[in-house]
Parts: sequence; structure tokens; C-alpha cells
Amino acid sequence: MEPHSKPTPPINISNTIIADLHIHSKFSRACSKELNIPNLVKWARIKGVNLLGTGDFTHHEWLKELKQHLKEENGIHYYQDEQGKFPFILTHEISLIYTQEDKGRRVHLLYLAPNFETVDKINQYLDTKGRRDYDGRPIFKISCRDFSAKMQEINPDIEIIPAHIWTPYFGVFGSKGGFNTLQEAFQDQTKNIHAIETGISSDPNMNLKIKELRENNISIVSFSDLHSFWPWRLGREATIFHKPEENQPLTYKTIINQIRNNTFIGTIETDPAYGKYHFDGHEKCNFSSSSEQTKTLNNICPKCNKPLIIGVDSRVKELSQEDENFQDDKKFYTLLPLHEIISLAVGKGMNTKTCWTIYDKLIENFQTEFNILLKTPKEQLLQTTNNQHLTDLIIKNRNGQIKVKPGYDGVYGEAVLDEKEEPIQEIPKEQKTLF
Repeated sequence: MEPHSKPTPPINISNTIIADLHIHSKFSRACSKELNIPNLVKWARIKGVNLLGTGDFTHHEWLKELKQHLKEENGIHYYQDEQGKFPFILTHEISLIYTQEDKGRRVHLLYLAPNFETVDKINQYLDTKGRRDYDGRPIFKISCRDFSAKMQEINPDIEIIPAHIWTPYFGVFGSKGGFNTLQEAFQDQTKNIHAIETGISSDPNMNLKIKELRENNISIVSFSDLHSFWPWRLGREATIFHKPEENQPLTYKTIINQIRNNTFIGTIETDPAYGKYHFDGHEKCNFSSSSEQTKTLNNICPKCNKPLIIGVDSRVKELSQEDENFQDDKKFYTLLPLHEIISLAVGKGMNTKTCWTIYDKLIENFQTEFNILLKTPKEQLLQTTNNQHLTDLIIKNRNGQIKVKPGYDGVYGEAVLDEKEEPIQEIPKEQKTLF
């Protein structure tokens, strides 16, 4: 249960674009019904995310809202409110379920489009393959290869990114319905796959153990796959892009070229153990195991005697072809959401009044969550919180040093304190005015 970390490199986030391009709307299954454009923009600003994906553009009602509220400029679609313009890129996640080589395949793909005209053509094509009106992330019986070929035919500027590639059920490398290589999945269209998404349960270090990703210079991006707009979901994973040069506009190509050429700055990652599928296990049996333990069990759950759900850590090790001489200069930042850290410090739930009061005061002083997580000096944090324990945890989080009990089979990982640390049981009276 040691933290998955490396030292956090310095960054001037004011000169970057922090993007969360994998999101969902209120029309997707198991998503908040309050997931609308104003709420997404409000909480993106608070989080410090300054570019969002729209998500769900195949859903007719959501697409109607997008067309009503967003205005396109250079392939970027802007929402205008009293605080100014906020940029979006048209994005969607599709679920492909089909059979290849006598095996059932289930793969989720994230893809980006430059304009509504292209989106309309995509939707016209999907209408020939099935329904898209019942869910923001509809299911189609199309192979990864055929879908990719059709997107290239519609518009070569469409960018396809295999989503959360290691998750057991819907990752392209997943243990339940995935493949062992991108080449197996995309065949002659592999040349058009420039990036993969890590998912919450993996990070770049884990993905770089895969020879195919290293040798083909595949970009490793991260996004949240949010199902609600709360700041412990939105932007919990994100990709950091270079801003355009001074006096140059932000364009769709600004982002796509950095993805295709692997020239963006880096990513923001949760500790992989925080993800719902990091370890092997059974949720119903309340049992989890590391890859080493699973081997000794012959992949069988000791409680129900059925095969374990093989998680991301085991699957990465299964496909790993490490190269000790490989050097990666890409930056990534291992961070848990600020609410998670406050909750850990005070021993109360993330959505409690206690946590929100502290969070709101920190935002009032330092504008965005990423300012707090990545750059605010310890002394300034201490002056605002007036609590050494909470301040120390924020800095430990910045350095990727928070321990996490690994998640498994749909159960999120859990941040834990060191044995010598204890939650704040009660905020001293002299501090309550601060919060």
C-alpha cells in the first residue's frame, strides 16, 4: 500500500491549458441529473480546469443543448456567461460490443470532433447501426477497426482515443473483453490511434511498461470520465497542454496536434490504487488481492470459489515488456482531489458541511483547487487553514505521498493515514471563524 509516486515537477499552471475531455451529461446512465453546461463550467473554473469535453454528443437532447449554448470558433466551442467565454471540444464515448476471433469484445472509445457538421455525419452513420436515443453512451455492434475506418472517412480530424484502456470490462486491454495489443483491436487502422487514456486505475509509468506504446510513441492522456460535476470527480484526472503562442487563438488543431505528436506537457493522475479496478477481487465477497496473492490462489476467490475479477495491476504485469534503458521525459502529477485530503484530515465524509466549509475557505483565498494542490506555498496554506496536520497532508499529496488502500471490482480505493497520524477530531474554537 505504498504510494505510487514520483517527485512532482514544478509547473507554472497559469501558462497551460488543463483539459478534462472525457465527461458525461445528465443523459448518460448513472450520471447526475444536474449535469448541465452551467454547472460544468462553474465547477471547472473552481477546479482550475480551463478546457472541457462536451461528452455525449450522440444523444439528441444533449446535442440540442450543445448547439443552443455553444458557439464555434476555430474548432473550439464556447459557452458565454457573465464571467466570460469558456471553451469546449466536442467529445463522445461510445461502447462497442462485438465478437472477434470467437471471443466477445467490449471496448469503450473516446473520440473528438472539430465541428457540429462532423458530429451530424457521425450520428447519421450511427443511425444505420442502431439506436442512440436511449443513453448518452450508446452501445453498437461495430468493431474497433471498422469504427475507426468510418471516422477517418467522415473526417480525418476526428481523433479516437481508447478509453480507460485497462478496466476489466470495457478497456481495450481489459481482462474480460479486451485485446493484448492495439494492433489486434484496430488492425490496419492502428496507424490512426495516437493516444490512449490511462483510466483512474493506471498511470503513465504502468502504461510505459507496454512495448507497443513505447515503440510507437503513443501519447498517454488522462481525463476524469466524470458522472457528476463535483470537484472530487471533475478534473480528478486531466491532461496539461501548451497554450498557443501569444496573440494566437486556441484552435481544435492546437489540442489535436499535441495529442498526435505527443508534445503536450503531461497529465494529472490519481494514485492508481484509488481506481475501482486496480487490484483483483470480488465486491460481493468483500475480498481483494494483489497480483502476487492472486497467483497463489490460482485466480480463484477463497470465499465463493469462483474466478476473481482480474484488475488493472495484474493485467499490466501480464502484458508488460519492460525496457530498463527507456527514458521518459513526460511529466505527471500524482494527486488526490482536495476534498479527499480534507476528508482524510478531519475524519468526515467528502460531502459533509465540515469538508465544504474548509474547501470553500481555501478556494476563497487561492481561487482554484489546482492552485492549492500544485503551487500554493506551505506557509500560505498554513496561514489560511491554521492547522499543521491538514497543511502537511496537502503537501504530502502534492508530492504523491498519500497512501491508498487499493480499489477492486468496482470499489474505489481509500486514502489512509500513517499509523502515527490521526484525523482532526474537532476544529479548535479559535479556528472556526476561518472555516
